[in-house]
This record gives sequence, C-alpha cells and structure tokens, in this order.
Amino acid sequence: MNPPKQSWFNRLKSGLKKSSTKLTEGITRIVTHKKLDNAALEELEELLISTDLGLTLSTNLIDKLRKTKFNQEASSEEIRTFLADEITKYLSPVAQTLQPDRSKKPFVVLVVGVNGSGKTTTIAKLGAQLKEQGLQVSFAAGDTFRAAAVEQLSVWGNRLKISVEKRELGADAAGLAYDALEIAKNRGDDVLLIDTAGRLHTNANLMAELQKIQRVLKKVDPKAPHMTLLVLDATIGQNAYSQIETFKSMTDINGLIITKLDGTAKGGVIVGLTEKYSLPIFALGVGEKVEDLRPFKAEDFALNLLALEKLK
Repeated sequence: MNPPKQSWFNRLKSGLKKSSTKLTEGITRIVTHKKLDNAALEELEELLISTDLGLTLSTNLIDKLRKTKFNQEASSEEIRTFLADEITKYLSPVAQTLQPDRSKKPFVVLVVGVNGSGKTTTIAKLGAQLKEQGLQVSFAAGDTFRAAAVEQLSVWGNRLKISVEKRELGADAAGLAYDALEIAKNRGDDVLLIDTAGRLHTNANLMAELQKIQRVLKKVDPKAPHMTLLVLDATIGQNAYSQIETFKSMTDINGLIITKLDGTAKGGVIVGLTEKYSLPIFALGVGEKVEDLRPFKAEDFALNLLALEKLK
C-alpha cells in the first residue's frame, strides 16, 4: 500500500528542515529567559546574517525589533512569527507564477545554470506541469557537450510523452535550438523549453554559445527567447551570488528557480538574493519527483523557514 501523498506545504516543511532547525534553535537559545537587550539583539542579528538572510534585511529586522520589543521578554514563537511576517512581506513581490504567453506559439524558455544545478530535471518537471495545464510542450536537449544531459532529457521525454529535439554529442547547440524552434512552430507547440550547457570554467565559450543561441532563435522569432530562467542549487549558499552575476553578464535573466532546498541549511539565501537582485522566483524544488517542484509562495516559504504552521 502506497503511503499517502504529502501536501506541498509539508513537503516544503521537510525540505526546509535543515534551514529552519538552524534558525529556530538559535532563536530559542538567544531569547529564552532573557530580555531583548542590546546583547541579545546583536546575537539575533548575527544569527540572521549567518543563515544567509542578507546584511541589510537582517539589520532592518533587528531595528524593528529594537523599536517594538527592546528590553522586553519575548518568546521564541513571538520572534519567529514576527520574522515570518516580515519575510513574507519582503518576498511577496518576487513570488511569481510561470505563465507562458499563449499568444506566442511556441513560448520559448531558455533554461541556464551550471552543471549539477538540477537544470535538466527542472526542465522535465516544468514540462510535465505545463502539459498538465493542457499545453503542448517540447524540449530541446541543448547541452550537447554532456551525453548524460541529452540522455536524461530523452528519458524524461519518453516518460512524459513530450517531444525531444536532440543531436549527436558535441553538435552545435545553436543549430539545434534553431531546428527545435522551427519544428515546434510548425507542429503548433505552445511551449519550447531549451536546455543549455553550464560549463563555467570556460566562461568565454559559454557566453559565446548562449549569445549565438539567442541570435539564431531570433531568426525564427524576433522576440525569442521569451523568457530566460536561471536554475540555482540552494546548497551552494553564498556562491549563488557569483552565479547570478556570471549569467547576468552573459544574458538577460528573467527569473530564478531554486532547487535542492531539501539538501541544505542555507535556504535563507533566497531572502538574501531577493535583497540584492529582486529577480522573480518562479519555483522551488525539494526533491526528485515531478510534484517536488512548485510555484514559489512567499508565506509558505517564510512559515516553513521559521518552523511555523500559520501566521497569527
């Protein structure tokens, strides 16, 4: 007998457990049997910064606590509820849903990110979810330097009954993208998701390749790609900043998808990234299954980061 399926909220809770444990245990240790004096507030600020919430936001949160709770006793739950409420407000503007523009057929999504970020699996999960919405989806296996990436996308395509355009190992990725878009357009597909290479140790080559892909796509559709998504692995923590900077220097990034939250205590980096870049966050991933990638909801994330069930 199969175990009952967890709700997304509970899957997110499980995925953020390492991150929430670090925060909640730290808060409990600092505030138990103490007033929120300068020393306690400084400890709280150091804790928030150490959990990757970002320097400016951490300072602002502590300033608000200082104004409302200074020299008062406050329970761990009170502090966590306050933080969850503030983080929800802060993240709400970047929490967006991936909605392909149906007037563009196909709506072309270029997916970028370093090797190992979960990019290819993310494409498959997005494809499955878009298909569930009644859209006709196709894939382009544009990471032509990694046989494993092409094979992985092909396996997913077979499983999901989604067409995959692919070429031999080492083939020109831009030529593949051009052909995939022509085929998708002629077939009447609604969405084309294009995988790309992610070899950051050869930045110049990667930049040239991404720019070439975009140039040739525009020969078929002057507005393609209609969206470029950067897939980030949450386990890299602060290194996410340098990855965003690198890919922003190569192409226009329209939004982020954060994967592997279930493998890290650095989930707070999502808050820090928002502080610096304000890029839309379209989805979070907390596992390998299709249902483990879901749209980013600010309140759900903040509650689970602070180990709360609901805001008071």
